[in-house]
Amino acid sequence: MTLSPDRRAALKARHREAILGAARDLIEDRGGEFSVDELAARADVARRTVFNHFASLDEVRLAVCEEALSVIIDRFLAEIASTPVGDGSRSAMFDELESAARGTDLPSAIVRLHRILGEPEGDDPKATALTQTAFARVTGRLRSEVARRHPAADALDTALLVDSLMSGIVVIADHWLTTTGPRLDEQARDDWDALLGRLVHSVRSGYLPEH
Repeated sequence: MTLSPDRRAALKARHREAILGAARDLIEDRGGEFSVDELAARADVARRTVFNHFASLDEVRLAVCEEALSVIIDRFLAEIASTPVGDGSRSAMFDELESAARGTDLPSAIVRLHRILGEPEGDDPKATALTQTAFARVTGRLRSEVARRHPAADALDTALLVDSLMSGIVVIADHWLTTTGPRLDEQARDDWDALLGRLVHSVRSGYLPEH
């Protein structure tokens, strides 16, 4: 029997969600390390169905990372939406981003990504690349929201501002995980707040000589 386009699309969407749901369950059970066969069995789909949707297990992990980040970005955007719109200057846009970054539970998202990607062995470029790719894919949403709130602002200024902050968050997230570990106790959160403060100061002031 030939499926109609609508039913075929619905089946495809159902299989994709089953695969992602299985990946989330496996990550909760044991972290980010699992095989294609284990993923297919948990999703109750054929092995080839996994590859019909994702080119590799890394693509599956990346999709789960994006889901986790999308939740945090939704909260980030909600924080921005609750902040009064400034005068459209770079300083005002940065103030909005800083307020949103401080009001969003970024440590929980970072710990979640760490669990998805697993504990890297030594200097693991793959985990770093996946983290950077996941952040890059959601940064566009943030950039669009800032541009929507400040339509008169220079587009390049907006992009540089948002990307500088988000790239910096990737850097301090890696440092925080290395020095503090994937913990969410009060001390770990205090350490994160201190690192975020350093990032904000660095991006805001640049590297001009201090007087």
